[in-house]
Amino acid sequence: MEIIHISAECYPVAKAGGLGDVVGALPKYQNKAGHIAKVVMPMYRTKFLYENEFDVDFKGKAYLGDWNFDYTIIKEKYNKLGFDLYLVDINGLLDRQKVYGYDDDADRFTAFQIAVVDWIATWEHQPDIVHCHDHHTGFIPFMMQHCYAYKKLASVPSVFTIHNGQYQGWMGWDKRNLLPAWDNWKWGMLDWKDNINPMASAVKCAWKVTTVSWSYMNELRYNSNGLEDLFEYEKGKCIGILNGIDNEVWDPSTDTYINNNFSVRTVTTGKEKNKQDLCNQFNLDATKPLFVFIGRLVGEKAADILPDSIMSALYSMKDQLSFLILGSGDPHVEWQLSNMNGNFPNAYHAVIGYNEQLSHQMYAGADFLLMPSRVEPCGLNQMYAMRYGTVPIVRSTGGLQDTVVDMGDWEGFGIRFNHASVGDIHYSIGRAVNVYQDKKQMSMMRKHMMKIDHSWESVVDNYIQLYKSLK
Repeated sequence: MEIIHISAECYPVAKAGGLGDVVGALPKYQNKAGHIAKVVMPMYRTKFLYENEFDVDFKGKAYLGDWNFDYTIIKEKYNKLGFDLYLVDINGLLDRQKVYGYDDDADRFTAFQIAVVDWIATWEHQPDIVHCHDHHTGFIPFMMQHCYAYKKLASVPSVFTIHNGQYQGWMGWDKRNLLPAWDNWKWGMLDWKDNINPMASAVKCAWKVTTVSWSYMNELRYNSNGLEDLFEYEKGKCIGILNGIDNEVWDPSTDTYINNNFSVRTVTTGKEKNKQDLCNQFNLDATKPLFVFIGRLVGEKAADILPDSIMSALYSMKDQLSFLILGSGDPHVEWQLSNMNGNFPNAYHAVIGYNEQLSHQMYAGADFLLMPSRVEPCGLNQMYAMRYGTVPIVRSTGGLQDTVVDMGDWEGFGIRFNHASVGDIHYSIGRAVNVYQDKKQMSMMRKHMMKIDHSWESVVDNYIQLYKSLK
């Protein structure tokens, strides 16, 4: 089966969040299962582009409204990622350093999608599945069915996966002519509440719609930034498939980012050594339980209440715990967290930015991972933490609810709470400090977590069965 994944992100080529991790892993494991999975994404000016070799695979021309643009498809030469990687170059639009954050993002990703569909339409054969990821690829199912030039693709099954339903790519109807000529009678397939909405269009037009956990699929029906009625109406073709993690990348026994490798059998001593290294680096007290936060400092992650939650815990449980923060996002939250450096000697430090190596070291050395997210479609951080024997402290939402069992429940190994509030976080941190004192229970929880299989191998067959149902 030939599967074409189309995405704005793919680790390690370009990544801004969990979307990149998923698209960088799922195709690799689909190939390992005997299928032919490929990835198509924009050609950003990233480190990966300059450090690897590419061949020109195709050159074409297409229209973005009245603008006739040239595009080039290049292919990574040596299959380094475990799948064929194709990059789409459109001079002046896609050849930029950042993935998102430009004023013309709507034009950029519309042109990207047009180029992809235009290219696939030239193939002598048709792929078995076109799998689109998030709103940056949301026009593709519509174009395959309703743009006159690409009607030959109407019989190709399309799957649309929602990694985050809050971002939908809205644009005004004044941009309707950016798309190649389409059947005007089908305007309703683009419209949602008097705007063109790429995510809504994909939900309407794709043959199947998936999201990245079972609970998040249900949550979209009552919390999806205005699309609640649409998800309720289309629920018959929607399914939740929990993400996996790449066990080759996230393996404490072989991870080259950490100083002291360990296994389930050696988790206690292994984590102690990594924790000591981490605490030495940031002047923290390794005798205290170490709490970490790793991620984007944005409202969805409840980062705005992190400073008050941390200060509440440090003031009331003085000398009993320490915090290490790694992340970037909202400038005000960054300033608050940075400004706290030095105020709590040996108990707090914040690193503002993105650091892949440090994140691995933190998973390996921390005792607890804090994830108070307001929205978490799946969440990968809690799975990484469990793989490294770090106890997740999470809000009961989306994939966090599906993957973390509270330690008060049968065979529980984590800590869950209900509200993204300072009070709930403070109480949960108190529970964590108490269980940390019970070395036997901590050891049992760590070993139980590390044995849970969240690998992509366990997930791939769910997607293959979904694809087969469309043939």
